[in-house]
Amino acid sequence: MKTLYLDCGMGAAGDMLTAALIELLPDPDGFLAELNALGIPDVRYERESVVRCGITGSHITVTVNGEEEGEPHHHHHEDGHHHHHRDLHGVEHILSHLALPPQVRENVSAVYHRIAEAESHVHGRPVDEIHFHEVGTMDAIADITAVCLLMERIAPDEVIASAVHVGSGQVECAHGILPVPAPATAHILRGVPIYGGEIAGELCTPTGAALLRQFVTRFGEMPVMTVDAIGYGMGKKEFGRANCVRALLGETEHRADTVIELSCNLDDMTAEELGFAAERLLAGGALEVYTLPVGMKKSRLGTLLQVLCHEEQKEEILRLIFRHTTTIGVRETRLHRYLLERSSETVDTPYGALRRKRSTGYGVTRLKYEYDDLARIAREKGISIAEVRALLEDI
Repeated sequence: MKTLYLDCGMGAAGDMLTAALIELLPDPDGFLAELNALGIPDVRYERESVVRCGITGSHITVTVNGEEEGEPHHHHHEDGHHHHHRDLHGVEHILSHLALPPQVRENVSAVYHRIAEAESHVHGRPVDEIHFHEVGTMDAIADITAVCLLMERIAPDEVIASAVHVGSGQVECAHGILPVPAPATAHILRGVPIYGGEIAGELCTPTGAALLRQFVTRFGEMPVMTVDAIGYGMGKKEFGRANCVRALLGETEHRADTVIELSCNLDDMTAEELGFAAERLLAGGALEVYTLPVGMKKSRLGTLLQVLCHEEQKEEILRLIFRHTTTIGVRETRLHRYLLERSSETVDTPYGALRRKRSTGYGVTRLKYEYDDLARIAREKGISIAEVRALLEDI
């Protein structure tokens, strides 16, 4: 499996992610020329080789009308009379005029909406009232667009990131002095493993956080992988340690991810009610829903409901559990699971085209025909599904 691992031991920012990923390409300067040809208004990308703590990597500079901003908190303003600012509709207008592949455009929009929604939550204003300083807006659009294009070009099957070092202390922005991580960054990184440390300063920006949330499959330790390319994306500031995001691209033999297990004990629901709740949970995005008989207090017999879901579905699944069951509390456990690689194929057989699932990994290969196709043949021939499987054994 083609795996991208992001080492965020010094946080993450849009320019650092861009620089790390561009180093994974065989022709980074050619890709940089493509970025400059996109026609993002007044924006120019430049790449230079820099050394941090003896390590050589790339630094990406984005200028807007020759002015470089870096990546503060997008200079949010609530005063509609402030000059040189854009709202989210203005950002969408810019994106609509860029010659981007549909999926890349969708990803860019999703990342910027995530930032705007975080700012909206932090400042208690509707999203359409959030305004961003013009240079900061274009700088962020440039970084986000670059990373989204790079992710499409690299096309990893899985993206894993380390826990994110956010820094410590305080940072100055348009509103004054704020704690690190900045409120918008902290909001975006909910559910992500983060940590501070002895380094004073902002290491993870809202743009970096939003890009990680958009593309990272799971956060954790680097898996066993055969590394083919390594990229170092250097930050602007000098610290006592190498200020960079490191990207490693390679192959992993097996697939794994992290899921959330939500569970509760129930003793006052009928079987029909439990069945309906399971149906709604699966429709709401749960990966698995299952029940087990349990003994509860006062010797009552009850049911243990267990639901597996991804982190991004957790809030919706919790809402559905409380809506469709009688529980007053839900427990949460994080599970690391290992998966076989799965794919679907259509096979031509004497009985027509049949859909078949193929699962491989850990030295095994499993094939399974779709139940509906097996049932069709069984009905047509007047035989059992077991007999249909026997007919298909040599295909």
